[in-house]
Amino acid sequence: MITVNTRERDWQPGLTVQELMDQEGFIFRHIIVRVNGDYVAEEQYSTAKISDGDEVLVLHLIAGG
Repeated sequence: MITVNTRERDWQPGLTVQELMDQEGFIFRHIIVRVNGDYVAEEQYSTAKISDGDEVLVLHLIAGG
């Protein structure tokens, strides 16, 4: 089990940040991802693994005024 933005979700062995983003439908252009509080750079999404019990935070940045 992992936590994604405070919601529990089933975990799959070998799950990467990119796979999680695809499964969850995160399609925003400007996104920040943290796994257990550690920032994951966009170029690492396809290789950064998510382990069982990890806490993932995905934030999309928006401009406003």
